[in-house]
Amino acid sequence: MDDDELRAILGDSIGNPDLMKQRIQERVRKKGRAQFNKSNTGSIVAFKVSFRDFKPLNSFIWFELFGEPTDRDVDLLGGVIQAWYVMGRLGAYNSSNLQLANSMLDYDPSYDSDQASGVMPSSFHDISDVEFQDNWGRVWVDLGTSDYLGLDVLLNCLTQLSSE
Repeated sequence: MDDDELRAILGDSIGNPDLMKQRIQERVRKKGRAQFNKSNTGSIVAFKVSFRDFKPLNSFIWFELFGEPTDRDVDLLGGVIQAWYVMGRLGAYNSSNLQLANSMLDYDPSYDSDQASGVMPSSFHDISDVEFQDNWGRVWVDLGTSDYLGLDVLLNCLTQLSSE
């Protein structure tokens, strides 16, 4: 068997059809039929965001998922967090240098690299691996000298991810 979940459910019941049936029925009762008959889809309902004792240099960001994450969910959310961190580490979240954000892009925008080099650099300092337990995930962050623009970017990504 290549299916770890099925192997965990059936265990040593191979050869005993009554025990196999009982274990499958227990699994259906525990997880519900919806997860067997229908693929999971995103939610158009906005998720709740709250900040409690948030310290930019030492805080956990928690995620509550609709259910226990699949391997695909773990990989996808981990990839989003990793990409977010790399961008922050490279100084992407620096609202002191938003030269194009408020410009009219109907025209040829201009970017002043001298102005950009004169702005104090901002960078994430550190991040942990994303950890999961049941339907909760968390990641520890040290946002360093970056500003809250980074949190807005993360929330925008997670909003889109949740809807898909």
